[in-house]
Formats: sequence, C-alpha cells, structure tokens
Amino acid sequence: MNGFWSLLSKPQAGEDFFLPDLCSSVAVFTLVVLAELMVLVWVLAQPAAEGFDWLQLALASLFVQWIVLLSAALLCRLRSWMRRRPLGVAIACCYAVVVGLALIFTVLADWVLYQGMAGSPPLRAEQLLRHGLIALIMTSMLLRYFYLQQQWQLHDQAALQARLQSLQSRIRPHFLFNSLNSIVSLIGSQPDKAESAVLDLSDLFRANLADTEAVATWGEEYRLCRGYLRIEQYRLGERLRVIWTVDELPEDLPMPLLTLQPLLENAILHGLQPSIDGGYISVTGRYREGCVELLVSNSCPQQSKHQGASMALNNIRARLAALFGSSATVDAWQDGPRYFSRLVYPCKQPFT
Repeated sequence: MNGFWSLLSKPQAGEDFFLPDLCSSVAVFTLVVLAELMVLVWVLAQPAAEGFDWLQLALASLFVQWIVLLSAALLCRLRSWMRRRPLGVAIACCYAVVVGLALIFTVLADWVLYQGMAGSPPLRAEQLLRHGLIALIMTSMLLRYFYLQQQWQLHDQAALQARLQSLQSRIRPHFLFNSLNSIVSLIGSQPDKAESAVLDLSDLFRANLADTEAVATWGEEYRLCRGYLRIEQYRLGERLRVIWTVDELPEDLPMPLLTLQPLLENAILHGLQPSIDGGYISVTGRYREGCVELLVSNSCPQQSKHQGASMALNNIRARLAALFGSSATVDAWQDGPRYFSRLVYPCKQPFT
C-alpha cells in the first residue's frame, strides 16, 4: 500500500508518463472512433418500435464527440503540466476535465432543447448524475487502456534493447589475443605503431560497448574499420590488401556501428588468413534513391561454408531489421574463388 501511494505522489515524466500525446492525429482519430462505437452501441440498446433511430444517433454523436474533442484538446495542452505533477494529481486532472465537460454539455444540451419553451430548462440532477457516472467510467477505461499500452510499449522497447544487445557484434577473443601479441612485438621496434594500435583497439572496444539503439554515421564506421584493418595489417603484413570504393557514401549517412566491421573480420578470418599468399578485400559502397548498399568481397580458397560467417550475417541482418525495418537485407554468396557479402537498408536522408 505504501508503494502504491508513493507511486501516486511521484511525477511520471518521460516514457513513464501514461497519457499519450493527444495532439497527434492518430490519437484523436482513435478517440473519435471509440467514442462513435460507444454511441452506436448505446443507440442500438435503446428500444425502438419504428426501427433504428438515426436522429438519436446524430444527436448523441454530436454530444459525445464535442466532449471527446474538447477533452483531448485540453488534456493535450495540460500534458506538459501534468508530467511535472504527481501521478495522482495527473489522474485527477484527467477525471476533472472529462467529467466537467460532460456535465457542462449536459446543461447546454438541456438549454438548447428547452430554448423555444417558456421559462428556464429544469436542472435534472438524475441526468447530470447519469452522464457524470458514464463519463467517469469511460475515463477510467481509457486511462486503464493508456496505462496498459504504455506498459506494453516499455516492455517492447526493453525486449528490443535486449535483442539488439544480444545481436550486437562482439569482438572475438582470438582477435584480442592476436592484437595484443602484435602490440607487444611492436613496442620495442616501432613504438609509434604500437601506440596507434592501442588507440585503434580502444576505439573498437568503445564501439562494442556503445548503445545498441544509437545510430552513428558512415564516417564513424569507416574510421573504425580503417583502424581495425591497421591492427590486422600489423599481423598479416603484405598478405592483407584492401581496395575501397566508397566515395558515393556521404560521411553523415546514418549507419549503426559495427555493421561493416564484422564483414571485414569474416573476410580476413575465413578468406585471407587460411591462405599462405593472403589476398585482397574489396569494399564498394553506394547510396542511391534513399537506399544504402555495401558490398564486401574477398579471396576464398576454401569452398566450404563457415558457421562463424553465417552467424555474423544473421546478427547483422537482425540488427538492421530491428533498426530500419523488414526491407533491410543481408545476403552472401560465393562465385568462384571469391566470397561476397552484401547489406542493403533504406535511409531516406543523411543526418543534417
């Protein structure tokens, strides 16, 4: 009980606030449709000897929709104020707005109906009580619906965050061990390169621990991949050759971190590293008609498929689908001695 009262006494700002933005067209349309369905059910429940009463439906719809639209407008204006108040005050404000408008329009409706009659319209307490209770019950149901919807959205966001966290590419232990060995070998002979390798390695781990929902830019991913390839270059030497054809990609193009890097890592691990002579990696990037395309190809002396490569492709595919929708695709194929990986996802405009 103490927890319940403490919850009511705390402001519910940010995503914890239960009331949606009633200024949006989607929210207003939803309220109008729900109100009209309620009116239709109420009219159908009334006994009618001569068939369906269209006039009663029109009058009831006019009465209810005015209350709904004005309530939405007032709550929209009061939303920022209510977010800074305790939850109990915000709920009481919602009740006061809707029930108050229902009572006001009840009085105005009686005044309009009795306008042509002599004297003032009678103030029927029973009708005021009935309309007030209906408004109270409907407001309670809508607030409950908004609360459950908000809890569902929070749960869905938490599930998506957990899914992205589990799918985000992780730096493999073998790469860390190889990088540390390369750095150790460079400390005595080439300390400048050793320092550069440490900085590149720290950038990779920083990106690996970054927020999974955050979308970076192609410029950041490109810089990260260049640093990763420098580390691998210290180990593989002339066996690693990379050709970049990415001039068509704007630097501020939205792209999640560690999107291209796992493809390069697979190209080295399963393509170049097993070969004594090494090989070359080709990276081609295009941005056309609101669509990003990255194609990575590498020498592939082995004809067998590698489970590690498939897992990385599935992870990238799931991350892009979660962030950019189902139209994002990642596929891979082998054509002769070369292996190809391609990712495509929609992006309407770069960051400004």
